[in-house]
Amino acid sequence: MDKQIEHINLNLNKWTLYFGPQDRNAPLTPVELYNSNFEEINATVPGNVEIDLEKAGIIEDPTIGINSYKLRKYETYLWWYKTSFVKPKVNEDQNVILCFHGIDCIADIWLNNVKIGSVDNMFVEHTFNITKQLEQINELLVCIKSPILESRKYEREELGVRDDALAESVHIRKAAHMYGWDIMPRLVSAGIWKDVELKIENPTKLKSIYWVTKSVDVKNKRANLYLDWEFDTDKLNIDDLILFVQIKNEQVILYEQKIKIYTTVSRLRIDNLENVNFWWPKGFGEPDLYYATVKLLDSEGLILAEDEQIIGIRKAELVRTEANSIENPGEFVFVVNGEKVFIKGTNWVPLDAIHSRDRLHLKKTFEMLLDLNCNMVRMWGGNVYENDEFYDLCDQNGIMVWQDFAMGCTVYPQNKDFANKIDIEAKKVVKRLRNHTCIVLWAGNNENDISQEWDEDQIHINPNDNIISRQILPNVVRRFDPHTPYLPSSPYISSEAFRLAGKVDQTYAPEQHLWGPRGYYKAPFYTENIAKFVSEIGYHGCPNRESLEMMMEKDFVYPWTDEFKWNEQWQAKAVITHPHSEVHRKRNDLMINQIKCVFTEVPKDLDKFIKASQIVQAEAMKYFIEFWRMNKGERNGILWWNLKDGWPIISDAIVDYYFNKKLAYKFIKRVQSDICIMIGDSTEKGHPIVIVNDTLEVSEGSFTIKDADSDKILIKTDFVIEGNSKDNVGFLMNSNDTKFWFIKWEIGNKTYTNHYFGYKPLVELEKYLNWLNILEQDEIVN
Repeated sequence: MDKQIEHINLNLNKWTLYFGPQDRNAPLTPVELYNSNFEEINATVPGNVEIDLEKAGIIEDPTIGINSYKLRKYETYLWWYKTSFVKPKVNEDQNVILCFHGIDCIADIWLNNVKIGSVDNMFVEHTFNITKQLEQINELLVCIKSPILESRKYEREELGVRDDALAESVHIRKAAHMYGWDIMPRLVSAGIWKDVELKIENPTKLKSIYWVTKSVDVKNKRANLYLDWEFDTDKLNIDDLILFVQIKNEQVILYEQKIKIYTTVSRLRIDNLENVNFWWPKGFGEPDLYYATVKLLDSEGLILAEDEQIIGIRKAELVRTEANSIENPGEFVFVVNGEKVFIKGTNWVPLDAIHSRDRLHLKKTFEMLLDLNCNMVRMWGGNVYENDEFYDLCDQNGIMVWQDFAMGCTVYPQNKDFANKIDIEAKKVVKRLRNHTCIVLWAGNNENDISQEWDEDQIHINPNDNIISRQILPNVVRRFDPHTPYLPSSPYISSEAFRLAGKVDQTYAPEQHLWGPRGYYKAPFYTENIAKFVSEIGYHGCPNRESLEMMMEKDFVYPWTDEFKWNEQWQAKAVITHPHSEVHRKRNDLMINQIKCVFTEVPKDLDKFIKASQIVQAEAMKYFIEFWRMNKGERNGILWWNLKDGWPIISDAIVDYYFNKKLAYKFIKRVQSDICIMIGDSTEKGHPIVIVNDTLEVSEGSFTIKDADSDKILIKTDFVIEGNSKDNVGFLMNSNDTKFWFIKWEIGNKTYTNHYFGYKPLVELEKYLNWLNILEQDEIVN
């Protein structure tokens, strides 16, 4: 962040919103606007049009029932935002830059009745030098056009593109989920969704700052860094300028240097730093950070430009090798500061379908990320790029970030125009985020490679011919953040994987998304795959009654109708994109099918149905995490799906839109403790008891396992486990009976708990509820 730039926020100015159908009579200039019959209401910036429409009483709350369907007519509307501002006081040599941090998304910008530019991307900032256009009082207008009408200008040109609502999104740089998704409603919004400001720039300014940890020596607390720097200036002679560089924390100055310069761009090598406090992922140590300051000084010591970043010193790598066969599944493991890190984390999906409200959810959602002891979060490609505050929090708390570029689940255009759009977007995104220590991976997209296998009529094109993920994006990462790994897609179907399968098939990928039939959670689909790393895996769970009553009108909460024939509001929350759509129409049936895998009957009473659904989800999610952790070394991480809903829906999330937690939250919190004791399913030797230590320290304690029905202690013993390791410490005898075992262990003065649940073949719901009650009475479930 350049500390020499003055920022003038325009958010609090009075904003007005004009709107109407984008037909042949729609106003496309300010003069036409003032002579039109467009409606006029007060506007909020940052904001989305739906917020203003609801405040004005024009629409009903779109989060309730089927109200989101009623927004469809606004998809083809034209929106004009208007405000005015006073000309700021500036020196003759300064420039005034108008900066929009986010416009959704196709818009013309007008200043004092002159069009100063056009934009077509919601994901990135847009800037305009308006110094010469300024008057004493300035009128600013933003005309936002319909993305739906814009998409109709393009011809479908890729055989791999989706054949549902997502197909109309591919040419438009707008969050893909907004066109309709299984976890989000169709809500094709518009708005100035991020801050608007004026920046007063000096003639000499720092243009680019890039900090890199080149190597680390953890044992001796040493590191080698380098700094790439570049500045702009109107000075002809720069030989009297000095670059001042400092790295410090709250206690000590780690490095300080003044350098006489003779060029506007160069690299500073900072070798043999000593007494370094390294940045570690959560669980492995402290995420130490330093203030890294760069100042450009004149010969008298006057600061001409200044940049301050907060950086961590660490070396992060992704070790990935190809699978050669089912027997040789390759490798996929993150290594930080020379230590393999088992990943326990989640997928970060949209915080809200109306993105100007994202910031309202951020802090509370992030606190749950920490509470669950996640050490990584995957930024899902169907979303927007998150606000700076999010990445700051990840830096400060040791949360590693896997960052998808904003594309997902289809084949995007392969032409030069679209490639140029992505090149510009990716450059802005990478340069904005690259100094965040938390970023450990750039991924080209979400599931674009494997999207071809979802349609039986699809001709399988080798995804390695994709110019966006195989040429444009890796080149951007190489040019602007070459020390961060790049993965072309998640899952990535490499040339070798495509050759082995003879088609697009993730079977041979060392990193996979495990959705499959969505039935029994211990099925071979989950237990017999060769994946070394799973970056998506989840299970449905019904929200609490309280949440259902908030997201649906009273008469639709219950009954759904006879024999689970879901009514229209349960269907809308499924999520069905449009009342005419058949996509996701049977999605609520997942809860029924999954309950049938565990319990003897599917309750028709709503409260019992919710309990049964949440129990099955909780046991499934617990099992997935335990299965991966108990195979630590052979398997290297799990990013489960997902933490929180971004809309009131029925989904795989463990926390709903209203922040009400499902039972799975409690279960996941227990099995993601750094040191965890788990019991596996039966083998020839019995049920294995496994201890996993995901810290660097040796740990010792004691544990007890007892039977829930008899209260009999099955085993009680001490243990010692090495740092960053796994140990099988014994077996429990196999039994053909349904069983529920309590696990409790103590380390120091702290007590941890877990349980094992096995059943043959099905269990009465009341029996399980009795076990759950015992858990709660004993305060085993926290």
